[in-house]
Amino acid sequence: MRRMRRFLAVVAATLIGLILSASPALACGGLIGPNGAVNLLRTTTFAGYHAGVEHYVTSFEFAGGGGAFGSITPLPGIPSSVERGGDWTLQRLIRETNPQPEEDLFFARAAAPAAGADVEILLETTIDALDITVLKGGGDGVGAWAAAQGFRLPPDAPEVLDFYASRSPIFLAAAFDADAAADRGQAIGDGTPVHVTIPTPDPWVPLRILGLGKSGVERVEADVYLLTDRQPAMLPQPVGDGLFLDHSAAATSSLLDDLRSDAGMEWIPRSAWLSKVRIDAAAAELRYDLAIDASGQGTPSRLAAGLDLAGIPESVTDDPSFRALLLVALILIAAGVGLLAMPVSASRARG
Repeated sequence: MRRMRRFLAVVAATLIGLILSASPALACGGLIGPNGAVNLLRTTTFAGYHAGVEHYVTSFEFAGGGGAFGSITPLPGIPSSVERGGDWTLQRLIRETNPQPEEDLFFARAAAPAAGADVEILLETTIDALDITVLKGGGDGVGAWAAAQGFRLPPDAPEVLDFYASRSPIFLAAAFDADAAADRGQAIGDGTPVHVTIPTPDPWVPLRILGLGKSGVERVEADVYLLTDRQPAMLPQPVGDGLFLDHSAAATSSLLDDLRSDAGMEWIPRSAWLSKVRIDAAAAELRYDLAIDASGQGTPSRLAAGLDLAGIPESVTDDPSFRALLLVALILIAAGVGLLAMPVSASRARG
């Protein structure tokens, strides 16, 4: 009986650990303005992977307000270049799949004091009204650097930054100056596309960062376009529970030709697979990223997806028989609780 109790206790602890580790959580924060008058209209994201290089293209659009605002984006590796994106790549992808508007995370940015934090500045550049800085450092260092630059980070920032820094200590900070945009004639609603080129063997797209600063019941809605040589494998699989595969097909020749003709997009291959993943989850359901196996032949990295279960080998947790064992264990636990309760009830009856 003691052995059975020990077995049930171990299985119960394992089950609790699995539930706590695997349950998704977190979500997306909107643009915060000093006077509440600035709104993020839409951010469209495109991640292409070809010849061992991830191409990450995103665009920022704003409506109203003034001053400086910014975002922090985790990256899977050190960029070889950060440059202005093409003029129609994102719009062409939107037209191909007719997506819904998207959101991205932005922080309010106050007047910046002198910089100083335990981080390494890898790259600095300016694209239109965006000041881009690529950083290398731990979560604490990046948070301290952001605070020194005047970013007002939400309370959950340390946890989220640590979540990323433990896997890749590379971050891209983009500060948008609305006043500078107005001075250069950039109209409200105009997008600023940014193209980040990242050599990496394990491509992934950050999703959890979208939940920074949101309450658990707020929704995260975003679209991610993937272009890979073959139909990719993804983790988590976009089959529901916040991730949905809205488009998956061989890219048309006309699409690839159009993309290749845009500035900086010469890398687009002659044939490729286009996927569109839609994120629609409550803030408390998004505690993972989207890991990609671009070959489609293997299993994407659980580490890249942020899904590692502490102390439980992934070969075990991915095994259907293990999940069946957990179900049996639950039944045994319930039965064990009932058996333990019986002598107590009988004793009370005799009394």
